[in-house]
Amino acid sequence: MLVDSRIRTVYAGRSGTDPEQEQLIQQLLASLGPEGIDDVLDGTCTLIYLYMKWLREAHEAHDKDVVEYVVPTLVTSLKMLPRSVPPQAVPTMAGLAVAAAIGLSPTLWRNQYGYWTEAELTPLEATAFLLAEHINRMTDDQNFATRMITEALTQVEARE
Repeated sequence: MLVDSRIRTVYAGRSGTDPEQEQLIQQLLASLGPEGIDDVLDGTCTLIYLYMKWLREAHEAHDKDVVEYVVPTLVTSLKMLPRSVPPQAVPTMAGLAVAAAIGLSPTLWRNQYGYWTEAELTPLEATAFLLAEHINRMTDDQNFATRMITEALTQVEARE
């Protein structure tokens, strides 16, 4: 929901976040507690994994390498956001994307480096956002990435 909300804000031509929306997000995160925050982080990593899986399959269908075509664009975009994405977080986000691109769990890949730092949280959100927006541009559909995740969740629920 957070990534979709951010995408809708950008597509609507608004800059920044709505203060009321930001307050609601902070209240939600505060209400989750430590385990809930871990779930949000794992969920964001899962989004990155699913987005990179889709991108990998789309690129392979055209005999292209997702790491070659997507990761440099992601890194360039992250570097253009120095107020939100500190330079030292860019390699971590690139590594996370590469791990997902080759089929590794971003959560498990990241766990080898210890717990998330506060400085990495916004870059993690930005990475998920940029990948979703990349998919939306590729498909020329502003809702494709959100719909893809919604359909995946629906399939999981149907199996249970």
